[in-house]
Amino acid sequence: MTLNEKKTNQDPGAIERAPSNGSGELISLEKGVQHEVFKKGDGTVDFRTVGWIHASVIFLKVIFATGVMGIPSAMSSLGAVPGALNVLGWQFLNTYCAIIQGNFRNSHAGCHSIADMANVVGGVWFKELVGAVFLITYTIGAASGILGASTALNALSNHAICTNWFLLIATLAIFCLASVRKFEKIAWLTWVGFISVYIAVFIVVVGVTAIDRPAAAPQVGDFELVYCAFVHPKFVDGITAVATIFCSGARTSAFFPVISEMKRPKDFNKSVYLCMGVVTTSYLTFSLVVYRYCGQWVASPSLSSAGPTIKKVAYGIGLAGLLVTSCLYVHVAAKYLFVRFLRRSEHLQKNSIVHWAVWLGCTGGLCAIAFILAAGIAIFNYLIALVGSLCFAPLALGLPGYLWVYDHGSYRTGKPWQVLMYWGNWLMIILAGFLMVGGTYGVVQKLIDAYSVGLIGGAFSCADNSNST
Repeated sequence: MTLNEKKTNQDPGAIERAPSNGSGELISLEKGVQHEVFKKGDGTVDFRTVGWIHASVIFLKVIFATGVMGIPSAMSSLGAVPGALNVLGWQFLNTYCAIIQGNFRNSHAGCHSIADMANVVGGVWFKELVGAVFLITYTIGAASGILGASTALNALSNHAICTNWFLLIATLAIFCLASVRKFEKIAWLTWVGFISVYIAVFIVVVGVTAIDRPAAAPQVGDFELVYCAFVHPKFVDGITAVATIFCSGARTSAFFPVISEMKRPKDFNKSVYLCMGVVTTSYLTFSLVVYRYCGQWVASPSLSSAGPTIKKVAYGIGLAGLLVTSCLYVHVAAKYLFVRFLRRSEHLQKNSIVHWAVWLGCTGGLCAIAFILAAGIAIFNYLIALVGSLCFAPLALGLPGYLWVYDHGSYRTGKPWQVLMYWGNWLMIILAGFLMVGGTYGVVQKLIDAYSVGLIGGAFSCADNSNST
């Protein structure tokens, strides 16, 4: 019996490094199935029920939500050509990083979350740091969905009641949806959510081609569309736009709790390719059309770009998608906590009072925090951008680069193409650091500018501040 086998027998939750074939490439871990977090057994809840098509739709809903609503305005800061290249480049990198993390997770089968992967390469302190960043990121992401749902309800009701009540209604709905215990059971919600957002955005794309002038432009007199192939923005505007496009597809760290519930975890790559192919194609076509017809007058979020009537139709159809987005963010964050609390307990897969109390406590607690964030921070759009730079850059770009370097150390002195790949992944880590620092600086400067011109409303007020830019 090897040392690793002894450790595994003593600690079923232990995560050990996968064996290597000597060239830096990892051996397939079909033998590592016994180390999966969720195991199949008599008298236990079977969590591993998600097929690869369902997984791809869950991934689509995680990615395709608020991102598509912000890219057109980012294009207006960069121009059509740089904007399109940014969409293609960042989505390629996001896909690459998702595949790296998926392969790493499947080679270290005890990893349930990105924090577990951090534990493999950096130890306990790194695991706790990454876990905290993961929770912060998706709790605030859930709050953005709550805020988006309240914006939709305000648009549909002409602000009939205080925004805080709409926030509470959205939070309660999200708590009920997120508390469904298994990803398989919320798969049908992701179909509804993705289709609703896709149709809503498509309606706006068609709508902007049929109106005389954009909704945000002056409605009388002459106006300049200002559609440009190339724009030369200031650093603050440019880095904020770049960070927005990057973050639109960077939620890949939410994919990995799903792998533990897939029937065949090795099908993960197929799910990612399908998801990111649809996302990239849709982002590119939708954003280019909206920017072409709205120019500098593109609204953020873009659902408001085609006038009040289409805005109501789009928000009415897309409301389900906004709720499901927050549901998924709460679910993945709560599942991380749930597994952390019960991983070595018989209650992890047992229908017990402890099992349900911990699960509902996780979803309810995260929903409460998300509600407080959504209701208490009037400058929420800026906070989302700030957390995107601070959290998504290291989680979705820097950490995957280091995971690859960790498992392919021999490439540093290998063949020329291997050396190129090795230093290319180090370059990706450096890029993540630049985006984190530069994006944070850009958002902070935007905050300062917004305060100076009085664009910021009061916290916990009844005013709808979600569109503050």
